[in-house]
Amino acid sequence: MALGFPTMADWKTQSAASGTRRPSPIMARNGIVASAHPLISATGLDVLQRGGNAVDAAVAASLVGGVVLPAMCGLGGDLFALVHGRARSGATETLAFHGSGVGPGACTVEEMRERGERGGAIMAQYGPLSPAVPGYVDGCFALLDRFGSRSFGELAQPAIRYAADGVALSPLVVRWITETAGLLREQPATATIFLPGGEIPAVGSILPQSDLARSLQLIADRGRDVFYTGELAERICAALAAQGGRLAIDDFAGHATDVSAPIATTYRDHVIYETALPTQGFVVNETLNIAEHADLAAMGLASADAVHLLAEALGRAFADRNAYAGDPRRVDVPLDVLLSKRWAAKRWATIDPRSAAQEIAPGQIGPGDTTFLCVVDRDGMMISLIFSLSDWFGSRVVAGDTGILLNNRAGHCFSLIDGHPNQFAPNKRPMHTLNCWLIADRDGAPVIAGGTPGGDFQPQWNVQAITGLIDAGLDVQQTIEQPRWQIWPATYPAEVGNPLELRVEDRLGPATIAELERMGHRIVRAGDWGAGGSAQIIARDPATGVLAGGSDPRSEGLAIGY
Repeated sequence: MALGFPTMADWKTQSAASGTRRPSPIMARNGIVASAHPLISATGLDVLQRGGNAVDAAVAASLVGGVVLPAMCGLGGDLFALVHGRARSGATETLAFHGSGVGPGACTVEEMRERGERGGAIMAQYGPLSPAVPGYVDGCFALLDRFGSRSFGELAQPAIRYAADGVALSPLVVRWITETAGLLREQPATATIFLPGGEIPAVGSILPQSDLARSLQLIADRGRDVFYTGELAERICAALAAQGGRLAIDDFAGHATDVSAPIATTYRDHVIYETALPTQGFVVNETLNIAEHADLAAMGLASADAVHLLAEALGRAFADRNAYAGDPRRVDVPLDVLLSKRWAAKRWATIDPRSAAQEIAPGQIGPGDTTFLCVVDRDGMMISLIFSLSDWFGSRVVAGDTGILLNNRAGHCFSLIDGHPNQFAPNKRPMHTLNCWLIADRDGAPVIAGGTPGGDFQPQWNVQAITGLIDAGLDVQQTIEQPRWQIWPATYPAEVGNPLELRVEDRLGPATIAELERMGHRIVRAGDWGAGGSAQIIARDPATGVLAGGSDPRSEGLAIGY
C-alpha cells in the first residue's frame, strides 16, 4: 500500500483502539482539501469541483480562513507554501513560496530597545511596533501567477461574502476572543469588531467584518498593488503611525515573495521537501538527519527511547537555529553544513541515549499561532500552505477602517541581542516559525503534503508526522492522532532561557512518561489531547491517483474530497 494509506489490518486496530477520534482517513479520487475549519475546506472543494486546480482551491480557502479564523490568519499576515505540479509555463515544478516581510526601515535597534519589554531585552510583543510588512497578499498572487488557473478576484468572492454577511462564531473562536479580550480592548478599532458593544460575543452569534469585506473587494478589483503601493498601504501605514508605529509605504512597496526550489534531505530513502529561510524548515530536516541514526521503527515511536532521542535531536537543531539562522539576504547562514549528513552524525554523537540534556549548545562550525491547509487535485498537483498572524490576533492592531488585523511577527521573532544573526535591523526579515513539507517517494514523485500550525512546536510535530508515516507505517489519520509531545522553550526570544521542559499528552502512557522522567526530562502533562496543533495531511497513490486525507481532531479541522 502507498505511503500514508490504511490497510484493513490498520483499520481494525485503529477502530478498536481506545482514545482515537477518527477511525480512518477519508478517501477520494478527484481532490481533497484538508484544513482547520469546515468552511475553509468546503470553499476549497467547491473550487475544485468547478474546475479549479489545487493552488486555486488553496488560495480561495486561505482567504476564507482569514474571515472564519480571524485570530490565526488574514490579509495582515504571512504565507509560505510548497507546490508540486504543472505550472502555467507547462513545466512540472516543485517550488517553495516565501511570503514574509521586513521590519520598519526607518527604525533602529536602539529605538526598538527603548520601546521594548523587560527593560529593552526583548521587542514589544504587541502593538504598533510589532508588525512586519504582511506577505500574505503578495504570496497569493505569486502562487496564482505561477500555478493558478483562476483570478484572485474570482477566488476572493467566498471570503468577501463571509466577511460581509458574517459567520457564526464557534466555541474555539470565542475562546480566543475571551483569552485575549484585555489586549483587544486596548485597540479601539480591534475591539469594535471582536468585542461588539464592549462584550465578548456568544457562541453562535454572527460576526460581520464589513471593513474587511471592502478591503478584500478592493484587492479583488485592483490587484496586489493596492495593498503594497496604493490606497490600502497608505491607510495601513497611517493607522500605525497614529499609534507610533514605524512601518512606511516604502517598506510595503519593496516587498516581493521569494520563489525558489525548496530545501531537501533524504530520510530513509524518501525525499523531504521543506520551506527555506527565513523559515525554520531546515530544523525539521536537520532533526531527521540526526534521527536517521536511530532505529525508531524497532523502538516504537511512543516508547520513551524514541521520544527521548527525537526530543534530543530537536533540541540540537533548535540550538543550531538560534546560533546561526537569520534573514539570508542579510546573514550568511551555513545551511550546506547544517543540512549535511556529516553534521548530523556529529550532532548524533552528542546525544546520551539514557539521559536528557538540561542545556544544549549549538554545534561548532569551522571555517569553510497560525493555520495550515493542504490540497491535492485529480492531476496530482499538491500544495502545502501555511499562513499566520504569528500570535492570537497578531499585533492586536486592526489598521484603522481597513478591517485588516496586522501580524506581530517582528515583535515575536526578532532578537535584540547584539551580534545575534536574528537581531532586529531596518528592512530585515525576522526568522519564522512557519514551515510546511512535502514527501517524495523512492522514485522521486511527491506523494504527501502536510503541516500544522503551532509556533515553535510546528517543526516538532512535523517531525513526529514524518516519522509516523515513514518509520511506523501509519496512515495519515493515525499519524495525526499519535500522542503528541514537544520540548519548550525553543526559539522565541521571549521564552529562550527558561528551563527545558518536555510537554506530553497523557496518551503516551504512564510507563513511558515515568521512564522519560527517570531520564531527566522535566515533564509537563497536557491531558489526553491537549498538546495543541491542527495537523492536516493528504497522501496520493502515484499508481492509481487515489487520495487519502487526514485532519486533526484537536481543532475544528476537516478533510473533505470528491
